[in-house]
Amino acid sequence: MKQFLSLLIIVFASVNLFAQKEETIKVWGNCGTCKKKIEKAATTAGATYASWDKETKILAIKYDETKTSNKKIQESIAAVGYDTQDVKGNDKAYKKLDDCCQYDRKDSKKQ
Repeated sequence: MKQFLSLLIIVFASVNLFAQKEETIKVWGNCGTCKKKIEKAATTAGATYASWDKETKILAIKYDETKTSNKKIQESIAAVGYDTQDVKGNDKAYKKLDDCCQYDRKDSKKQ
């Protein structure tokens, strides 16, 4: 029984150690090309899962907090030209986006 309890504690600790943080981020974009670029930027920054919905503009992410952060993921997305809820997209990268990807940008990030 003692060995079983020890094993159970180890398994529980391992599951918590590898737990993925799940969050959503608002990311502006328009189309399927945007979806591919946004999701790729998120995974490049360390997200283990990234799925962007073009209707809601919501990016669902999962990531290991010991390897990356919400901020790093948003900065990676902004670097390829997309505005996020907290980080303005890189202007030069935005201007290089396909015409269909160039959404109406606002001055304020509280969109």
